[in-house]
Amino acid sequence: MSVDVLGYIAGAITALTFLPQVIKTWREKSARDISLLMFLIAAANEILWIIYGALLDNWVIILTNAVVLAMSSTMIFLKLRYNKK
Repeated sequence: MSVDVLGYIAGAITALTFLPQVIKTWREKSARDISLLMFLIAAANEILWIIYGALLDNWVIILTNAVVLAMSSTMIFLKLRYNKK
């Protein structure tokens, strides 16, 4: 197995870490117990990792963190949306 393949597999697993929480929050239409600050920090972190990956021209880092940023952003959106109710 090449190093790149290992990186893409690890990246795919990492990218899906927030998926269960996104699905649970969306299905239950509740984000009451979700920490907004945690997902804001995660989103800021992912932006920095994407920039770092771009500077290194490393697509494993870029793609992994782009997906995690999308998940974090989704959770921020859901938290703000469901807190209004």
